[in-house]
Amino acid sequence: MFSLPRISRLLLAVTGCLFITFASAQSFPTKPIRIIVPFPPGGSTDVGARILAVQLSEDFKQPVIVENRSGAGTTIAAAYVASSPADGYTLYLTGPITHASSQALYKKLTYDALASFAPVGHLTTSPFIILVHPSSKAKTLQDLLTDARKNPGKLTYASSGNGAAPHLAVELIAKATNTTFTHIPFRGSAPAMLALLSAQVDFTIADVAAMPQIREGKLRALALTTAQPSFLVPGVPSLSEAGLKGLNIPSGLALFAPAGTPTEVVNKINAAMNRALLKPEVKEKLELQGFDTAPGTPEDLAKAMTIEVQRYGKIIRDSGFSLD
Repeated sequence: MFSLPRISRLLLAVTGCLFITFASAQSFPTKPIRIIVPFPPGGSTDVGARILAVQLSEDFKQPVIVENRSGAGTTIAAAYVASSPADGYTLYLTGPITHASSQALYKKLTYDALASFAPVGHLTTSPFIILVHPSSKAKTLQDLLTDARKNPGKLTYASSGNGAAPHLAVELIAKATNTTFTHIPFRGSAPAMLALLSAQVDFTIADVAAMPQIREGKLRALALTTAQPSFLVPGVPSLSEAGLKGLNIPSGLALFAPAGTPTEVVNKINAAMNRALLKPEVKEKLELQGFDTAPGTPEDLAKAMTIEVQRYGKIIRDSGFSLD
């Protein structure tokens, strides 16, 4: 049995640890913060991270550095963050779909997409766009789906790779509409887009970066992948408006910390990020990259990620493909 003096010493030790943790959270940050991005410099995720980094640096009065760790379908960066100290000084900015799908795509991960991370909050949201070549007979999404039903598996689509968000988005649409397509994966969004521009495939799904080609008439937009229309892509119908009610496949970016990061620290980062997202100049910069701001709570992101891991995990398991 424990003696009273020993119990007292244990209580004092626990209280001391709690006090140190609380004090550390209150003073956070006292040194530079790193935002790990799982893609090379120059892409939309990288640019979004740099916009956020400037704002957090101004708010916290500490340097916030963006560090690119690309490769292996974002899992190199994710594994690095998952194994980093849970103190709020190493953060992870990525797309929720990509992060959620990695759990089912890779069988030998050193981390768990949910258990290894502390959700901080959504940064942005945006729609994907379903695109065809101008020579396509499909003038609407329903035209494309009708053709697919008449010719199962004949229509081809390009994506930026197996398990990438556009690939999974098409699989969701195919399942919801009882259609089948033939997937042509490429190594990245640029070659996938080139395949459509040269009419080598029937369609693709791309992000808002495709707007210049749409405006120039080089591509035709059939619909967005979101349930609601978007001011980012004016004049293009949502999935609901195109006849696919109940389906919503948004793109976007979200911020994570290693699991075990103190709640006070997570909330402090979330509050600073939300303050930044309310600034008109920040909204404008993100909109230029094809993003709408998406302030919210860590709890919002946690709930969304639980749903997304289940959603895309089922698609991947049903299809039978993996990347290991």
